[in-house]
Amino acid sequence: MRGELKTPLGELYYGEPKDTAVRLKLKFKAKPPLFAVVGDFVAANLIFAGLSPDIVVVDGKTLRAVVEPVEHGLKEIHVPNEAATINAEAWLVLRAAVTLKRRVAVVVEGEEDLLVLPLLAEMPVGSVIAYGQPHKGLVVVTVSDERRDWARGFLNRMEMK
Repeated sequence: MRGELKTPLGELYYGEPKDTAVRLKLKFKAKPPLFAVVGDFVAANLIFAGLSPDIVVVDGKTLRAVVEPVEHGLKEIHVPNEAATINAEAWLVLRAAVTLKRRVAVVVEGEEDLLVLPLLAEMPVGSVIAYGQPHKGLVVVTVSDERRDWARGFLNRMEMK
């Protein structure tokens, strides 16, 4: 199943962070229902560019190297999530943030990469999720019924531990 995740889940904006941030800002003609950012590098760059995500998911690492915490100004919730997994507690925190429309930073002890999937499965249609594609740019996913159904199907196929 890893191969399916190598392909960007949305539109890939190639380029440097300042350029991809400008392209994302232009995409927001109207504020989406929710805006989520996954990844420390992406979160830091988009926040620095003046974007205000509703949900930030970070793990204190970029390309597995420890980085300075992202200055996000959001209430932090710490959750465990091992690499290559989706922890039930992390998923429930994301679901609560989406359902209650709470602006939060989910600080993951472990790895946050796969948490794009529960966000995609839970966020309302029209919402936007941004995450990094290493050495290429920024992936921007607009939640649609089709994308949400794909994410739910993928999650259902994952092994339970």
